[in-house]
Amino acid sequence: MAAPSVTVSEILKSKTEFDDEPKKKSREEWRKAKELEEARKAGTAPAAVDEEGRDINPHIPQYISSAPWYYGSKGPTLKHQRPQEDREKQFSGLGEWYRRGVDQSKVVTKFRKGACENCGAMTHKRKDCVERPRKIGARYTGMQIAPDEFVQPNLAIDYDGKRDRWNGYDPAEHRSIVEEFQKVEDAKRKLKAEKLKADGEEDKDGDRNDVDDDDDDVADEDKYADDIDMPGTKVDSKQRITVRNLRIREDTAKYLRNLDPNSAYYDPKTRSMRDNPNASNPEEADEGEFTGENAVRFSGDTQGHARAQIFAWDAHHRGVDVHLLAEPTKLEMLKKEYETKKDSYKSEAQNSILAKYGGEEHLKAPPKSLLLAQTETYIEYSRSGRVVKGQEKPVVRSRYQEDQMINNHTTVWGSFWKDGAWGFKCCHSFVKVINHNFYWRKWLN
Repeated sequence: MAAPSVTVSEILKSKTEFDDEPKKKSREEWRKAKELEEARKAGTAPAAVDEEGRDINPHIPQYISSAPWYYGSKGPTLKHQRPQEDREKQFSGLGEWYRRGVDQSKVVTKFRKGACENCGAMTHKRKDCVERPRKIGARYTGMQIAPDEFVQPNLAIDYDGKRDRWNGYDPAEHRSIVEEFQKVEDAKRKLKAEKLKADGEEDKDGDRNDVDDDDDDVADEDKYADDIDMPGTKVDSKQRITVRNLRIREDTAKYLRNLDPNSAYYDPKTRSMRDNPNASNPEEADEGEFTGENAVRFSGDTQGHARAQIFAWDAHHRGVDVHLLAEPTKLEMLKKEYETKKDSYKSEAQNSILAKYGGEEHLKAPPKSLLLAQTETYIEYSRSGRVVKGQEKPVVRSRYQEDQMINNHTTVWGSFWKDGAWGFKCCHSFVKVINHNFYWRKWLN
C-alpha cells in the first residue's frame, strides 16, 4: 500500500502538530521585552513568577532562564534546571533496615518441596544452611522444621546512611541495660537498709537520724549527678561520687589577701596564685597563712626527691644503671651507701691533715649558737645611754669596787688629775679621806 503524498505547503498550513513552536517576534515586541527586563533588574517592576508561585531572579542569564521550545512550558519557569523527579534515585528511609531473626508467625509441620534438605526452611538451600548438619535431614524425617527467615528488602542507602553508626539500631535493646542497672541499685538500697536496721536495734532514735541523713545524702548525690556538666564539678565514675573543686565560701579568696596591684599575679582562669602575696611584708603573714602555690615545691619531701633525681642522673652519667621511678629502692640504697662513704672519706682526709699540720685545738670552739646566744631580757636605753627600763647586766672591769662615792663626794677618787696627783673632780681635792663638805667650807672661807 503506497503512502499518501502530502505536499510541504499543506504541512505548513496545518497547525495541529506545531502549535507549541515559538513564533517570531516583531521589533516592537523585542523592545517591550527588553524594557520589562531592565525594569525588573532595577526593581521598578515585579519579578516574573513561575507555575509554583515563586519569584524568578531577574539577574539570572537568559540562557539559563529560558526553556527550550520543545519542553512545552506555558510561561516563565526554572523547572527545567531543577532535578527531574522521574530521574531522581530513590533511597531508603531512616526507619528501613534489614529484619533480624526468623519468622515465628508460621508453624510448619510438614516438609515442603524446594526447602532446605537439612533444616526444612524455604529461604535457603542445603549448601547455604548454617544449622548443624543433621544425621537424617528434615526432608526424610519431616520433624523439627526450622522457621523461615525474613525476606530481606533490597535497600538503597545513600552516602550518609552507609556511614551512619546507629543505622538499624533498635532503641528497645537499651531497656535491658537500664533494667540491669536498676536491679543493681535496688540491691544496694536493700543491703543498706538491712545494715541500718541491724545497727539501729540498739538505738532507735539514732537509727531515725541516720536514715534521714542517708536520705539527704542520696538526694544530694542524685542532685549533683544530674548537674555533672556545671563548671567546677568532677564526677568519679568508679566510686560514683561527685567532687567539687570550688573553694569554700568561708575561706578568703587568694586575690583578697593582698590588694596591692604589684603583688603576686592571680590567674582567674585556673584560680592559681603561684607567688607569695605577702613576700614584701613577711611579718604580716601569720603562721599557716597562704604563701603561694610555689611554696609546695620547697616543702616536705620535694627537696629530697629533687636531690635523689639529681643523684640518679649523675649515677647514670657515670655508668650506673639506675632509675628513680623504675628502681626507687635500689636508688635509695645506693644514695645511702654513697653518703656514708663520702662522710668517711671526708673525716679521714681531715684527720690526716690535722695529724700532719696540727691545729686541732682551734676546731674545738663553741658553736655559733652559743657565741651569738639570744636572751629574753628586755632593756630600754635613753639617748645618753642610761638604762631607762629593765635591768642591765653589770660589766666586770676590775676586782675593786667601782662607782663608790665616799665622804659626800659626787665623783669618784681619781676623776681629777693635776701635777702628777690624783683627786676628786667635784672639789679638786687631793686628800682622799677628807670630807667633801668640810673642804668646801674651808675653801669658801
